[in-house]
Amino acid sequence: MRVQASSLWIRVSFLFWALCTANSPGAGPASSPAAEPNTFTIPAYAFDRGNAKTFTDRWADKEPMIGFGGQTPAFAEYDIPFPVTGKYKIFVRYSAAGPRPVELLLDGERLADCCRSATGSWNTSTAKWEEAAEVEIIEGTHTLKLQRGGALPHITAIRLEGNQPFPAKWTLKRPKARTLDSPPIVAASTGKAARPAPAAPVPDPDPVYDPVAIRLAIEDLTARFPAQYRQGPAYLSRLAALEMRLQSLPDQAPQRTPDQQAQWKQVQQELALLQREALLANPLLDFEKLLLVKRHVKGPVLGLPRNWQSNSSLPKKGYDDEIALLSWRGDKPLETVFKPQRDVFVGDVELHFDADRLLFSSVGSHDRWQVFEVKLDGSGLRELTGQQPDVDSYDACYLPDGRIIFTSTACFVGVPCVYGSSHVANLYLMDADGSRIRQLCFDQEHDWCPTVLNNGRVLYARWEYTDTPHSNTRLLFHMNPDGTEQMEYLGSNSYWPNSFFYARPIPNHPTQVIAVIGGHHDHPRMGELVLFDPAQGRFENTSAVQRIPGRGKKVELLIRDGLTKESWPKFLHPYPLSDKYFLVACKPTPNALWGLYLADVFDNLVLIKELRDHALLEPIPLRETKRPPRIPDKVDPTRSDALVYVPDIYVGDGLKGVPRGTVKQLRLFTYHYAYQGMGGLLGVVGVDGPWDIKRVLGTVPVYADGSAKFRIPANVPISIQPLDEEGKALQLMRSWMTAMPGETVQCAGCHERQSTAPPLRNALALNRRPDEIQPWYGPLRGFSYAREVQPVIDAYCVGCHDGQARPDGSTPCDLRGTEKITDWRQASPGTGGKRGGKFSVGYAELHRFVRRPGIESDYHLLEPMEFHADTTELMQTLNRGHYGVQLDAESRDRLVTWIDLNCPFQGTWGEEIADPGIQRQRRRELLKLYANVDDDPEAVVEVKIPAAKPGRLETKIAQTKIPECPDWPFDAAEAQRRQAAGVAAVTRKIDLGDDVSLELVRIPAGQFLMGNPASQADDAPVHRVQIEKPLWMARLEITNRLYHLFDPTHDSRVEDKNSYQFGIHGYPSNQPEQPVVRVSWHEALAFCRWLSQKTGQPFTLPTEAQWEYACRAGTATPLSYGDLNADFSPFANMADAKLADFATNPYTVFEPLKNPSKYDDWIPKDTRFDDQALLAVEPGRYRPNAWGLCDMHGNVAEWTLSSYGPYPSRASDRGAAESCDGRKVVRGGSWRDRPQCCTSSYRLSYLPYQRVYNVGFRVVCPALGEAVAQK
Repeated sequence: MRVQASSLWIRVSFLFWALCTANSPGAGPASSPAAEPNTFTIPAYAFDRGNAKTFTDRWADKEPMIGFGGQTPAFAEYDIPFPVTGKYKIFVRYSAAGPRPVELLLDGERLADCCRSATGSWNTSTAKWEEAAEVEIIEGTHTLKLQRGGALPHITAIRLEGNQPFPAKWTLKRPKARTLDSPPIVAASTGKAARPAPAAPVPDPDPVYDPVAIRLAIEDLTARFPAQYRQGPAYLSRLAALEMRLQSLPDQAPQRTPDQQAQWKQVQQELALLQREALLANPLLDFEKLLLVKRHVKGPVLGLPRNWQSNSSLPKKGYDDEIALLSWRGDKPLETVFKPQRDVFVGDVELHFDADRLLFSSVGSHDRWQVFEVKLDGSGLRELTGQQPDVDSYDACYLPDGRIIFTSTACFVGVPCVYGSSHVANLYLMDADGSRIRQLCFDQEHDWCPTVLNNGRVLYARWEYTDTPHSNTRLLFHMNPDGTEQMEYLGSNSYWPNSFFYARPIPNHPTQVIAVIGGHHDHPRMGELVLFDPAQGRFENTSAVQRIPGRGKKVELLIRDGLTKESWPKFLHPYPLSDKYFLVACKPTPNALWGLYLADVFDNLVLIKELRDHALLEPIPLRETKRPPRIPDKVDPTRSDALVYVPDIYVGDGLKGVPRGTVKQLRLFTYHYAYQGMGGLLGVVGVDGPWDIKRVLGTVPVYADGSAKFRIPANVPISIQPLDEEGKALQLMRSWMTAMPGETVQCAGCHERQSTAPPLRNALALNRRPDEIQPWYGPLRGFSYAREVQPVIDAYCVGCHDGQARPDGSTPCDLRGTEKITDWRQASPGTGGKRGGKFSVGYAELHRFVRRPGIESDYHLLEPMEFHADTTELMQTLNRGHYGVQLDAESRDRLVTWIDLNCPFQGTWGEEIADPGIQRQRRRELLKLYANVDDDPEAVVEVKIPAAKPGRLETKIAQTKIPECPDWPFDAAEAQRRQAAGVAAVTRKIDLGDDVSLELVRIPAGQFLMGNPASQADDAPVHRVQIEKPLWMARLEITNRLYHLFDPTHDSRVEDKNSYQFGIHGYPSNQPEQPVVRVSWHEALAFCRWLSQKTGQPFTLPTEAQWEYACRAGTATPLSYGDLNADFSPFANMADAKLADFATNPYTVFEPLKNPSKYDDWIPKDTRFDDQALLAVEPGRYRPNAWGLCDMHGNVAEWTLSSYGPYPSRASDRGAAESCDGRKVVRGGSWRDRPQCCTSSYRLSYLPYQRVYNVGFRVVCPALGEAVAQK
């Protein structure tokens, strides 16, 4: 009885412990991880599936535990709902008298071994916490698994610590998890109390072989190789007989009798044998042996880096790898070519053209990744790299001239999106003996998988994301072996696919390549197999010839973070034999082994070899291959510069629609990439980007014909921005180019297609001496807000914007640079955390008034002037004469440059973010050694800024005498009376076909006071204007659906999120019922001409006066429904509380962040009201004005016919249509504007060729005799 009482007491104690552990952030002794609100702990016994046994006595003297239950492998699976996306550290608490390593898996993928050491005894009183892994996990339910092929250590708990705050009041709920009271499950066969053995993998269904696929392959081989493939007719005869037998059986298994099912299986077996015999007789398999990598399946993560990593992120030990030869025609054992003496990785095999030696990657000197070479007989092993003790090198490729290209971390750059935990590897060149190393690529991110194209150029994958979505920007690039002529091969400005890996050229084809495609947060490196041809297109899926398997199916465009997570088969390491047949490593189903297969475009997948407990990878035929042509070097090692020649900057889509003569200069800037162990996540370099520190080199001129020729520093990544006469960027280059020493880089234009030939003309720049870069106000340096912009703010703004309250109780925004913010927090996942938010109060306030690309903008080619400085509220305010402030030229240029560079704050990494330590020296040393560039971008350069000379615009004095205007203003009833006076109807509806119509309302003639009597800006002075004739005005803004009748190709595009965009293509502005935007004034007028021709009535744009008169509808208040404090939510779509939803989950489109901070939700807005619209919505949702016009305030701003100029304007803007020159007036404000920018009188102006993100239009038609005013 005492024992029973004692046991009961222990059990009650354990139940109390379990309750505390399951819900509290802290559990266990003082050695546990720090207790924080973003953590939770799960008792080990609370698993969902498994065969581990729960103990509450014996060794469980302190807390319950799980241990060996008698069946192997022992395992426990936990289905865990993760509340937010972020990085999670996984800790395991266990006790063990001796080491019993346990595999830790997440969603079936191996993360690491845990429980690797002894704690002192098996008793749980000695249990200790061990950090097992750190991994990024997407919000939602995921399965964590502990597994061991023998007895388990005594595991008591699992703890997860996230780097993002959990939602308020969130609690862990796992209703199906076991508890201490869960009964043991009795195994039916033995009656023994035990958890059942782990469920055997669900067997794959019986394979079904496709006779059509087999027939197509046999017919193809028969036609292509008539002399070598003579068995074709016999194979086809056997196939026809099998097809007849299949046709005699029911198609569906439930319809078959047992005898018929047996016959069906027999036919399938015979089809399998025929497929194997016929397809492995392929004459392209003209080799006896295959080179391969044999890797035990328990090797860490199968030796595959995640899609944001390369080899240096892999564990160095724990592998059972070898390079082997397979005699594939028989069943002979593998022949070992090389097997390391240690348990290290061996892979990245590259066979020499002569097939007598090979390159591979492994762990070598300094315990670093190195490139090795070995002969096919296993002799002659030598390490080719290893000169630097702190550098990893791998993934090498033979070049036709005998040299070797490889990737190396000698650049000392960290992957920004994982805060530098993955070390960037760029491409380097070395001689065959490992000497004379030279850096070829100077990229922000990894270069992967170099291989030689049929023309002798080098194909490789390059990851880049300069203010673009990092989950979708792994491109294919190509270059000459000496690094010259680096350019995109596939994928630029395309969301699909997210990643290319292991691309290889198709033999004897000029352009086709085969590649494995995958997502970002996806299975590591593995994915779908796709054949590409850039000759048929380079945008999105236009280059995709076929997905394999996928015969006869279009390769669909899919924008998704985990692009291939749910698709099977999975592929690795394709080796093309032709444009139709491929050797490949493949895992056909989730339960299959990784084997070697012959795949084809007909959907056949024929197993060549698989081995139990091993993955067979990297198949390469053992045979000599034709050496591609040798491309002579074009570099001049004696030079440190290069030449750029642009025949015509206007060629290409980058400046489409921009008139010749607009571009006056090019701004050149470079980058200071993050060091290892740091990165420009959200909130680090700036509040919303950029990813990297930027450094302005200076400007060069563009001549009248659009040509330019100039020198640039070699071995430096450079971006170019074309500038207008005010020094504002007309387009943003969100990538970079790098020229080798002595190279001449020629671009036909701005974002021209690669097939674009340079213009055949004698350009003005061609015969001139190359221009030198005109430095930007001093030497090259990191762009620091504090040093480059704050002095301007101090000179012109801080006198008023000093953070002090005014006598009227208002407090202007605080623009001081002397104060730092102290309340930094962001709710968006993946931010810089404690490394972020090191900004001044003034910066944190001023950036809010700049719409910009942010950390990740639309990856498609931007519209020209999409982020032009004049589209920002900051520049609009200054342009309109903000309290008479007039900046001097340099001050204005500094502000504009800051805007064009994406509003950075930090100018170095070390001053405020993190000390790079020895990396600063090492990066500089190796850049000098391997690229002959001596540069220290961390150096703080103090540039003396000339004392500002604040100018004052002539301050307009508020009008004291307002002109008289008889019979105006008037109320709504009077407005409607005047509207209906003398006419049969005040509305018209014109049917335009395709179920689209245009609604018009009558606007009567009359007079009004135009302008704002309280303004000191460009909407003053108030003056009387006469609208002499009535007119018909569109009741609604023109929609995308209606505009597509005129131009079906137009795309109003999307609006970028203020965050990352994981597989997300922004907020849509291109839905059919939304108002059309990103149409220029010229295009709006062209629509009017089309509409006039279609209807026979003279449509045009309203003049500025007509627009304001119609908007006011008799009112004199700032807005047609009231003053600036009126609740606008029933009347208009403006910047209001709903804009807080711009701070959204980066993995979805419209899901708002939970508990966002002001640094997530920063767009200026009037938070008093909520109109329930995030972007522009279908016109007509809100109440009309007295004349029935909808959305005159907000939704989208609207073009008018009028040219911009000072008031008073000409009475009715007559003659405005005659001139297409000059800026054109835009009225009404938009969804992004607060009420003061959406008033009846508020004016903006844009150039007539500019397509603006929030500007659309409506049309008017004169009333040609009231008789036509029929419904």
